[in-house]
Amino acid sequence: MATDTADGMSSHMRGLTVTTITAVAGIAAAFVSNAVAASATDVTGVLVVAAAVLAQFPVLRVIGIGPDDLSTKDVLYIAFMTFALWFVSWGILLTAGV
Repeated sequence: MATDTADGMSSHMRGLTVTTITAVAGIAAAFVSNAVAASATDVTGVLVVAAAVLAQFPVLRVIGIGPDDLSTKDVLYIAFMTFALWFVSWGILLTAGV
């Protein structure tokens, strides 16, 4: 017997979708930061990650996860995961000199 409704996605699929989008956005923001920022102390890198966090909400809405479906905990999770993956990825890119 299925417990999912026909009009929404399961909680597992919703969590997997949000996690995948935050991971891809964080890594993509690291590559963009590496391309546009002059050094690690350049503020442009932080602006890129902030834009990446904000750009995810319209993408999630298109996928079917609206603002009513996101709690404060979910929004903090999206911001933290994007920042963490950006921070680690950009640190690796800066160290490697790519």
